[in-house]
Amino acid sequence: MNNETLTVQVSGKWVEAQDICGFELRNPDGTSLPAFTAGSHIDVHLPGGLVRQYSLCGDPGSADRYEVAVLRDAGGRGGSIAIHDLVHVGDFLQVSVPRNHFAIEQNATRHLLLAGGIGVTPILSMAEYLSSRGESFDMHYCTRSESRTAFIARISESDFCDRVQFHYDNGDASQRFDLTSTLTEEQESTHLYVCGPRGFMDGVLSAARAQGWTEDRLHYEFFSGTVTKLEGDAPFQVRLASSGAVVDVPAGSTVVEALATHGVEILTSCEQGVCGTCLTRVLEGQPDHRDSYLTEEERASGDQFMPCCSRSKSTLLVLDL
Repeated sequence: MNNETLTVQVSGKWVEAQDICGFELRNPDGTSLPAFTAGSHIDVHLPGGLVRQYSLCGDPGSADRYEVAVLRDAGGRGGSIAIHDLVHVGDFLQVSVPRNHFAIEQNATRHLLLAGGIGVTPILSMAEYLSSRGESFDMHYCTRSESRTAFIARISESDFCDRVQFHYDNGDASQRFDLTSTLTEEQESTHLYVCGPRGFMDGVLSAARAQGWTEDRLHYEFFSGTVTKLEGDAPFQVRLASSGAVVDVPAGSTVVEALATHGVEILTSCEQGVCGTCLTRVLEGQPDHRDSYLTEEERASGDQFMPCCSRSKSTLLVLDL
């Protein structure tokens, strides 16, 4: 995991739609920033010590700036409020080097892009990239209302605007998104990319799987998760391979919390099992996966897990720490 951080300056801030602000970030010395690919995100270190992941929604070909757009969520964990209220033009921020866990499949002959709400940020970058390469794709963009729809002007003025359909929850029935028909009409070689609220993504992925879409054609990245705590959660132990130290993990504690009490710090970010920052190798034992990051194949292998939220089915986990 590359933990390198960069210092950037907020060179622009604007209202993109209702409750959505856009931010432009540049290198303070005017030089280029590390390149990124469509679907990438950065970790942004915010006032108050919060770290949040935001997809880059700018042009991957523009090396002089990063752009993110953030929905203000009054019921969230504080990150969106912090960036909306406390980050201003001229401020300096620490961000990570771009990472991409949501990459475009380069060998696909056709792409279906599905965006829900603020999930449009990586999807828009994908659309612009695919359009620039003359690739075959269609995009559906679902939001609550036109006033809450980011990037309307940017999409409408693009050379791929005829490939994008907008769907508003408060619009008439004729423009509602028909997911079943959309999935049915696609070719077997089409790859699907989806980003948005958890319920939207779960609905899309469940429908696609029910229609026989194979996992290798489904691409997604969660930015919020639900950490599952069960009444039957039992305590277990973790052993650190480097020192042999054994640490108890109580039923109401995460592995990260338990290790911290013994002076062992694991770098975390989302603390919900969605970003991959704390990914840890498992040498022995059987993880109880509760994340939204690992694929089913990676979970089945049992050799890595997310200590911020996952637990253990065995009484002991030996970790590569």
